[in-house]
Amino acid sequence: MNKSNLPRHGRALYLTTAATIAALYVVLTLPFAQFAFGPIQFRLAECLVILPILLPAAIPGITIGCFLANLLNPGNLGPIDIVFGSLATLVAALLTYRLAKMAPFKKLIINDIVALVPPIIVNAIIVGTYLTFLLTEGAIRVTMIIVNVVYVGLSEMAVVYFIGLPLLVVLRKAGLRSTKE
Repeated sequence: MNKSNLPRHGRALYLTTAATIAALYVVLTLPFAQFAFGPIQFRLAECLVILPILLPAAIPGITIGCFLANLLNPGNLGPIDIVFGSLATLVAALLTYRLAKMAPFKKLIINDIVALVPPIIVNAIIVGTYLTFLLTEGAIRVTMIIVNVVYVGLSEMAVVYFIGLPLLVVLRKAGLRSTKE
């Protein structure tokens, strides 16, 4: 994952891949903004969280893509969403990458399912919590936070497992190699 050890053409490929993934994330988010932001968010671009399993360059790619999508959101929620949403994506991508490299199970699909848990948990907790404060007027109750955490988690899980996981299978069949291989 240390791109400074790559030969010059490897660094260029790493940066190009990261930039392409960032652009793809934005393109898959902004046209569907009405579904991509809020407590119940079906952000199609979140299917790309599978990419750190295959490509280390996806870590900065989806992080920058999330940053740009939150920054350019037509209903911009401000710096908290931009910064903490991007940090949640970064942490989830790093954990996904690490879990994919560990691959403790014999069946590849089980390893993939486990490696894709961090985006669901991290986004549910971080994004679900701060959205409660950004979108609620008046007093905040713990139950409101819990409800938003559950909504964000279920939304994320739907996109990750129903779109992202099949995408991962297709990418592998197309010959994209895992970071562990």
